Amino acid sequence: MFSMVNGFRNYSQQAIEALRYIGQGFIVTSDHMNRLPMTIQYPYEKLVPSERFRGRIHFEFDKCIACEVCVCVCLINLPVVDWKFKKNIKKKELKSYSIDFGVCIFCGNCVEYCPTNCLLMTEEYELSTYDRHESNYDQIASGRLPISIIEDRTIESISSFDFSSKKIMEEHSKSKTVTKFLD
Repeated sequence: MFSMVNGFRNYSQQAIEALRYIGQGFIVTSDHMNRLPMTIQYPYEKLVPSERFRGRIHFEFDKCIACEVCVCVCLINLPVVDWKFKKNIKKKELKSYSIDFGVCIFCGNCVEYCPTNCLLMTEEYELSTYDRHESNYDQIASGRLPISIIEDRTIESISSFDFSSKKIMEEHSKSKTVTKFLD
């Protein structure tokens, strides 16, 4: 009889513990039911990245001195820097720069150790493509064009057109003043 009472007491203690656990589960469930949903409808709503978010790397061609520090500090030697040495000025001239974001681990070492600050991390995180070769960003895709304004032929033609139009306008205004003077 004494063993039967002990068995009943153990069974009742286990039942009370089970009910306590079930009650705790209901409390957690009811707590989560009162919260707002955490998911967002991604293409239509976008989260604002945090202040120190490491997204796509932006490259400024004009600031780069082709020192290749970014390649040395990169854990996987990812940036490809192509340059040629100009003997007359005794400096390196950058020809091309590219980063493959399909391989990049976005550690930020290249940005941190760049002496001229020509690299910086942007907040852009939509880097998915259908072709893995499209994730290789050269200097044109990751920054500005490598053509300086002085060497750009379209700017020269526009500026020459602008000069010729000013000359035409000056001649036209002179002819008007002459006709006014003659009248």
